[in-house]
Amino acid sequence: MTPRDASEPNGSRWSDLDRPPLNVTALRRGLVREGGLWTGVDVVQRTGSTNSDLVARAEEGRAAEGAVLIAEEQTAGRGRLDRQWTAPPRSGLFFSVLLTPREVPVARWGWLTLLTGVAVATGLSRAAGVDTALKWPNDVLVTVGGEERKAGGILAERAGDGGVVMGVGINVTLRENELPVPTAGSLGLAGAVSTDRDTLLRGVLRALEEWYGRWRAAGGDPGECRLLEAYAAGCATLGREVRAELPGDRAIVGEAVAVDGDGRLVLATAEGVQEPVGAGDIVHLRPA
Repeated sequence: MTPRDASEPNGSRWSDLDRPPLNVTALRRGLVREGGLWTGVDVVQRTGSTNSDLVARAEEGRAAEGAVLIAEEQTAGRGRLDRQWTAPPRSGLFFSVLLTPREVPVARWGWLTLLTGVAVATGLSRAAGVDTALKWPNDVLVTVGGEERKAGGILAERAGDGGVVMGVGINVTLRENELPVPTAGSLGLAGAVSTDRDTLLRGVLRALEEWYGRWRAAGGDPGECRLLEAYAAGCATLGREVRAELPGDRAIVGEAVAVDGDGRLVLATAEGVQEPVGAGDIVHLRPA
């Protein structure tokens, strides 16, 4: 999709003074460096999905590892199970990155979603001063008025044979009357000390570079690089009674007791069985 021209009436860079545009020049200066992971940073005003766009660029040979694509507004963003992700222009961070972890066995690539979650939580804690938690496998949670709410999500998509595009959406300044559902939240509503999107994005991408480097150096072993430990420490799903809604209209209810070496959520059921769940929708049934 062609980016919207900033001269259009509805596309003015300053149409909402509380939501200034990202500074792409400063982002490139702060993130792209010789020997670093990030090789390019592009910002478009409006697109359907940064994930779809970056997958297409990668498959056409127009993007290398470390490419970052950010949209000020995303009109067809997707979460897991093809759920829609929409938000007002410049109200959040909507971006995708291309990774090509050739040193890591493909069987371990499933850890990239959990790794990205750890990086997002780490970066937001440092840059926004807000506590976040991770809901297995791909949601970022904040606390608003004593209630747990979803403020972000992560979506992984394969890009050709050797690449993975990681998409991240984070609600930054959404107000209560702008939330798509009552269970959604934002960093602003959670009392973040900073909602400067440039600062938040740099914090998240630096944390992602750090964790990805550790994981890749360990050949994808989540124990060796301490990713498993970090994920478990920040996972709000562990220790709770949950319902796992699985493909084929099957469901399992049990206590989430662990994340195993393959990144699966292990449920202890009332029948005394420990069952690993590798894919599905998780519903938290009671507080931790």
